[in-house]
Order: sequence, then structure tokens, then C-alpha cells
Amino acid sequence: MPDYDLFLNRWQSAGVLDHDTAARIRSWEAEQNLASSPRTLEPKMRESGLPSRDPQPQAQVAGIAWQGRVALILGGILLASGVILFVSSHWDQLGPGMRFLLVMFMVAIFHVGGAITRDKYPATSSTLHAVGTVSTGAGIALVGQIFNIQEHWPAAVLLWAIAALSGWILLRDQAQQTLSLLLIPSWLISEWALAADNHIGFDVYFGRFLFVWSILYLTLFIDTERRILRGVLFGVSAIAAVASTFFLLDSWRSWYGMNPFPPLHTRVWGWFIIAIVPLLFSLVHRRKSTVPVLAAIAFVIALPWCERVWTEHYHYGNNYGAYTRTEPNLIAHALVAGFCVFLIWWGVRQASRGLVNFGVIAFGISVAWFYFSNVFDKFGRSLGLIGLGVLFLAGGWALEKTRRGLLAHMEQNSASLEEAR
Repeated sequence: MPDYDLFLNRWQSAGVLDHDTAARIRSWEAEQNLASSPRTLEPKMRESGLPSRDPQPQAQVAGIAWQGRVALILGGILLASGVILFVSSHWDQLGPGMRFLLVMFMVAIFHVGGAITRDKYPATSSTLHAVGTVSTGAGIALVGQIFNIQEHWPAAVLLWAIAALSGWILLRDQAQQTLSLLLIPSWLISEWALAADNHIGFDVYFGRFLFVWSILYLTLFIDTERRILRGVLFGVSAIAAVASTFFLLDSWRSWYGMNPFPPLHTRVWGWFIIAIVPLLFSLVHRRKSTVPVLAAIAFVIALPWCERVWTEHYHYGNNYGAYTRTEPNLIAHALVAGFCVFLIWWGVRQASRGLVNFGVIAFGISVAWFYFSNVFDKFGRSLGLIGLGVLFLAGGWALEKTRRGLLAHMEQNSASLEEAR
């Protein structure tokens, strides 16, 4: 018998509670316990005379097991790959009309299949709709090729993003939302990249865009209940954040034949999609990501200017010349390491294990990068390898110990908050 029954019986015997009130309390407690553990509490409900509930609907609400999710994801990828291979192998044998019909059929068949299976098999339906939206992007490119439409590839990305956004509005599932959140910023940077191509600082602006939007997505969806959305965006954003650092450190190089800096209106439009749009998105959606976005904006402004510049002269035969070289200075290394520490602190503040783990890994990468750039070449090969081994052993142990301590501290704080509530 549950512990609360002892008190209910005592209060009912003392006349504090009547029979109907006690029955309602028992029913409510049983329903709450059933929601968390239906199999173990079902016999207790039957013994107490309460109406039993079938745990099957609860299992359906919880979703399918991870094996099923992996099978659906792999099945969707293989299905899309097979369709692409089939179309490409028969493409040259078809006329323009048949090509157009094949493309339309390829896009429609997946959405029709998703609509048919939506009621009984929602996970399969979501997978088919996702494959259909991915096929829409290929269909847009193929239709442009079939009819020789004037090329403006950012417009194709925009049409693809509109298709994903329409799917999100109609279906309200995680796959369409994930595709929309990936394609909309892709269209924005595509339009800007086309206008600023072959100008000085193109790589730096591209890295700024990637980094700020990556930090926005890393911090905006850390506590969402949509696990597929959170996992995909976290993985993509983590990779993009690391890759964008290399673009930011590419400096303001001027290659042969490259145009000067982008025009003023292009740079203004670039800063609008780099800073203003993510900041407004964080303020409107969830303000908890505003501070990381502001920190990311300050980071991408400062990092490209943290470089050491020198001129090297060369002599090749009868030719003499000089060229300018650049490399990140110590301030650049400190900025990168400091931002990793900021991510760790913010992850602890928001009780996000994923953000803490990513910050710790990124900090380790930044330390290894500093060692290879500024320390390794100053020693011989053997001493450099010895130092590298010590760095990996001692540094890895220290980082892992720190990471475990932070996660344990987070769990203690969470437990304290739950007890206080």
C-alpha cells in the first residue's frame, strides 16, 4: 500500500476527510504514479479498486525505441540515396518531358506515402515526409537544368527553404522544423556570398556568419523536448563552430586578381544577417541565448584582427621578391580558449551536459592548436613528441576531472532545486 494511504486512512478515521475526498486523492496520486511507471503500479490500482488503465497508450506516447529510430533514419538515407542513383543512371536516356514527370513523381510519392501512414505509423510518416522535402531540393535543381532556367542558385535554396517551412507549418514535426532551421540561414548566406564573391574578407565574413549562428543554435535548443531537432542542430552547429574558426583566422588576404573589400551596402547586409537577425531571433524566441549571441558577435569582430604580420624575402635564381605572411598571435589563442571557457560556464549555468562537454572538447582542441603553432617547432622532433604525449596525458586527465566535477555540481544543483520545489 502506498505511504500516502496511511495518512489518508488516519485523517478519514479522525473525520478530517470524507470518503469522497479521500477517493479523489487516491485516484489523482495513482494517475500521477502511473504516468511515470505504469507497469509497476497497475497491480496496486487493481488491489485498491481503482479503474485500471492500459499502459499501451502511454508507451505509444513515449515513442519508439532507439533501435527503431536508427532504423528509420538509416532507411530514409538509403531510400533517398537509391532514388538519386536510379535517377542519375537513367537520366541521359530520358527526354525533357519524362525527366520533368520523373522529378515530380519523385517528390510526390514520398509525401503521398507519408500522408497514408500518418495515422497508424507517425514515425514512418515523418521519415517519408523528410525524404520528400530533401527530394524537393534535388527536384528544384533538376527542373532548372531541364528547362535551362537562368542560374541564380540562392533562389533555388530559397525555394527549398519555403518547401521545408511549408512542411513544418502543415505537419508540425521535428524533421521539417530541422530542415527549415538549416535552410533559412543557408539561403541568407548564399545571397550574400554571391554578392561578395572574390572580394577581400569574404572568408572572414563567412566565418562570422557560421560562428554566430552556430552559437545561437547551440544555446537556443539545449532544453527542448524535441530530441531529433536538438541532436541534429547541436551536431551541425558544433562542427560549424569549429570550422568557422579557421575562416575567421584566414585574415584579410588579397590574392592575385581579387577585388577590394565588398561595397558598403554589401557589408551592411552582411552584418545584418550576422548579428541583427540572430540577436532578434534569440530575443523573440528565448532570451536565454541572447548573452551567448552577444558574446559570439564580440568574438567574431575581434578575432580576425588578432594576427601577426611580417614580410619574408626570397631569392630564386636571378629573381628577388618579398611576400607578406600572417599568423594568429597570442591574443587569438587566448580569445579562442576564453570563449571555450565561456561556453563551459554557460553550460553549467543552463544545466546543459552537451554544452559543457562541447566546451571542454573545444578547449582541449585550442590548447593542442597552441602547442602545435607556438611550442612544437621550438623543440626537436623527439622533445616535441614527448611534450605532446605529456600534454595529452596530463591535459586529458585534468580536463576529464574538471568535466566530471562540473557535471556532478550541475546534478547537485538540479537536485537541490527539485527539493526546494
